[in-house]
Amino acid sequence: MVSGYDGLPGGVAVSHLSVYDWPATDGVCGGTPHMHLTCSEAYVVTGGRGAVQTLTTSGYEVTPLAPGTVAWFTPGTIHRLVNEDDLRITVLMQNNGLPEAGDAVLTLPPEYLTDPETYAAATRIPVDEPEAEQERVARARRDLALEGYRALRDASGPEPLAAFHRAAAALVRPRLAEWRARWERGASAAAAATGEQLGRLERGDVSHLADAVVRAQEPSAYGKFGMCGRLDVYKGD
Repeated sequence: MVSGYDGLPGGVAVSHLSVYDWPATDGVCGGTPHMHLTCSEAYVVTGGRGAVQTLTTSGYEVTPLAPGTVAWFTPGTIHRLVNEDDLRITVLMQNNGLPEAGDAVLTLPPEYLTDPETYAAATRIPVDEPEAEQERVARARRDLALEGYRALRDASGPEPLAAFHRAAAALVRPRLAEWRARWERGASAAAAATGEQLGRLERGDVSHLADAVVRAQEPSAYGKFGMCGRLDVYKGD
C-alpha cells in the first residue's frame, strides 16, 4: 500500500563523510571531482573546514564550508570537495542514495569516457584487496579525474563541458531502467503516500495514523573509500 512507505523522509539517504586529506598535484587536499545526472545532493558540515569547488555552464565557483554550513547543488554540477582542516560532512542524497549507487560520473579525460567498460576499469575500487591497495586505486582515480576536471575548468567556450555531459549521459544510459525503479520505490512512493494521506484527511479518514512505525539504523559499513573521502554508509535500497 502506498501509505505504507517507511523509508527516510522523501526518499532521502544519508552518509557520513570524512573528506580525503591526500594532496593532489595542485597542492590541494580533497576528493574526486564528479557530476550527478539525476540527483541533487546536500552537504551538512559537522566539523573541520574546507570548500566545494563547482563547475556548471554558469562558470566556476568556490563555496566555503564550515561547521553549520548547509550547501546543496542540482544535477549537472561538477563538484570537488577541498579539505583544509579535517573536513567532515553528513551528505544528504536524493533517491535512496542513488548518488553513491551509480548516479555519478567522474571527470576523467575523454578517452576514458568512451564506453562503460573502459570507464569502469579506470574507476572501480577493488573491495576484495587489502586496504592499502584500495587507497592506491582511490588516489589514482582521484588524480586522473583531476586531469579532466582542470581541462574542463580551463577550457574556452562551452563545447568541452557539453561534450562531457553527452559522454556522461551515454555511460549511464544502460542503467536508467534500474534507476527509475529505485526512484519509484523511494521518492516517488514517498510523494504518492503524502498525496494519499492528504486525501484521507480531507475525507475525515485517520486510519493511516494507527499504522505509525518507528525505525532506527546503524551504519552498515564504516570507512569505505568513496569518491570524496572515507564513508560511513547505511543500507540502501
